Amino acid sequence: MYLSSIDRPTADDPPSAEHSGRRGLAVVGGNVFALGTVSLVTDISTEMVAAILPAYLVLGLSLSPLAYGMIDGIYTGATAVLRLVGGYVADRIRKPKWVAGTGYAMSAVAKLGLLAAGRSAGAIGLVIAVDRTGKGLRTAPRDALITLSAPPHALGRAFGVHRAMDSVGAFLGPLVALAVLAAAGQALDAVLVTSFCVAAIGVLILVLFVRDRRDDRPATTTVSPRDVAELLRAAPVRRLLLAACLLGFAVIGDGFVYLLLQRREDIALGWFPLLAVGTSLTYLLLAIPIGALADRIGRLPIVLAGYAALCAVYLLLFGPLHGWPLLAAALVLYGFFYAATDGVLMALAAPVLPEHLRTTGIALIQTGQALAYLTSSVLFGLAWQLWSPATASRIAAAVAVLAVVATAFLLINRSTNTNTDTEVTP
Repeated sequence: MYLSSIDRPTADDPPSAEHSGRRGLAVVGGNVFALGTVSLVTDISTEMVAAILPAYLVLGLSLSPLAYGMIDGIYTGATAVLRLVGGYVADRIRKPKWVAGTGYAMSAVAKLGLLAAGRSAGAIGLVIAVDRTGKGLRTAPRDALITLSAPPHALGRAFGVHRAMDSVGAFLGPLVALAVLAAAGQALDAVLVTSFCVAAIGVLILVLFVRDRRDDRPATTTVSPRDVAELLRAAPVRRLLLAACLLGFAVIGDGFVYLLLQRREDIALGWFPLLAVGTSLTYLLLAIPIGALADRIGRLPIVLAGYAALCAVYLLLFGPLHGWPLLAAALVLYGFFYAATDGVLMALAAPVLPEHLRTTGIALIQTGQALAYLTSSVLFGLAWQLWSPATASRIAAAVAVLAVVATAFLLINRSTNTNTDTEVTP
């Protein structure tokens, strides 16, 4: 059975009192808003530092495109296995909140580590690895909490609300960094200390306001490594994992996109962080309406549309547009890509996964994507260095097209009886 038959609302679904009695964003529940607040505050902290790292490493430390590609890939992919660890432990102890909290706390402490790193690329890489370890631990438990805190018919909207709040933090982070630099006489230490304080507030909000689950039912099963292996025996899970890897391979990363825009338009270094602001602004404006649209028309078409927009971004990097039209088109399409894929893909996965292994299953999918992204980032940097950034971008666009076509082939229902929905039991 293909996944497309379960990600669309059907006429046979019974109307719930929760759906009919509450309208709008209230249906997603208070826990989702609490998690969104944690992500919003944490992303302010993270983006205060991350927005300037690509320019600092490539333009400041003069790293080669290949070296940056390796660091950028490691930034996301090297700690991918910890997503599985975080997901498995959260399912095992049935306390995703506390696993996620550990990850948030590690990322907060890492901000202080950057104070001691100075201009050493090795030390910066080590501190970034600690920060990404924290992200690896927290991502799957956090997303699983969202699936457990919202009704199934509103998962797209729930993830849209969370990702919109998360992107508000990504939007504000570079602006806060610029304000702190202006107030502190361009002192980087002030940005790092402020970033740590903001991250600590996020951890405090999680401890005080986020609940572990929607209910307190006792566990009926004990999660074991054999249960995890059983996930891969379910054909829908295998297809979704393969599709996630293909889609992850199509992504070259924000840093490369922003560096290519900066080179193309000769953007001053002081304005570089605002490229991330433009993407985040589009993301936060579109995340909720796109999530709601995905619940109505199906989540898979929205995901595929997002990756089609990513392909358009790659082509624009060396297309006919210049100046503000290029920057506006690229950043709007890039923000649309994130709004249509980040949370919607997790909403697509949730119904396929059994509840007692949902966190592990989400972590498995995220790990596949992260490892594919690591490979893609390194290969893009190598292609840039061996040939040219224009050639590398066009190759990336071709890969994105192939990934979209292959994903559609894997997940769209191609059976002759397309009007019959069959239940999937992983």
